[in-house]
Amino acid sequence: MSNLRFHLPFSVVSLCSGTVAILTVAYIGLIAVVMSYATITVEAAQSVRNDEATVATLESKYLASVARVTATDYTAAGYAKPIAEVFVPAESVTALR
Repeated sequence: MSNLRFHLPFSVVSLCSGTVAILTVAYIGLIAVVMSYATITVEAAQSVRNDEATVATLESKYLASVARVTATDYTAAGYAKPIAEVFVPAESVTALR
C-alpha cells in the first residue's frame, strides 16, 4: 500500500483565519449600512414632521385671513352693489392667434 498524502498549497488554519477576517469586515460594513439607513429614516421622519408643522401654521394663517375677509362688512367699507349689469362685447381676438 502506498502512502499518499494530499498537500494543500495553503494552511487550513490560514484559510479559516482569512474567512473569519472577511466575514468580520462584512459584518461591520453591514452594521454601518443599517445604522446609516436608520439615521436617514429618522431624519426623513423629522423633516416630514417639520413640514407638517409649517403647513399647519400657514393653513391657520390662511383660514384666519379667509374668516377676516368673510366677516368684512363691505357696505361699511364703502362698497355698493351694482345698479345694473351690462354685457360688453369684445372683438374675437384671442391669445392663440
